[in-house]
Amino acid sequence: MTVLVLDNPEMLARAAIEAGQLLSATAASEIRKPHRMRFHYGFNKHTLDQQGMDILRQHAAYLRQQPGVRVHIHGHADNFGSEDYNRFLSRLRASAAARVLMEEGVRESRITTSGWGSDRPLARPEDRAANRRLELEYITQEMAAAL
Repeated sequence: MTVLVLDNPEMLARAAIEAGQLLSATAASEIRKPHRMRFHYGFNKHTLDQQGMDILRQHAAYLRQQPGVRVHIHGHADNFGSEDYNRFLSRLRASAAARVLMEEGVRESRITTSGWGSDRPLARPEDRAANRRLELEYITQEMAAAL
């Protein structure tokens, strides 16, 4: 077996493309959907920490690249305090996240929000920290048509 070593990067790239080993330029620059879809909040807070904001901006970049995908933002609260206030706080959390996505270039028509208050706990009601959260749900056009 003979191995040919090439010093010319152009020739290497051309040979790799012809062999189907390199992705196209669009596929190489494609942004993947972030894995984190749930964000937690501190007590009585409606703004995310810096790490959460960075990940939310990654979601915005993904959504800008995928025009056929919509996002539903679900805001939640713990069961501490009145239910009216918890609904208000959960809507505030969802609205703040939607505002960040829109500031990052996602059209408002692709975003829906819901504020559930403490109606849909993730954990036991006593585990308040786990229930103070925001969840993102992606909806494709096919899924929206089916609904």
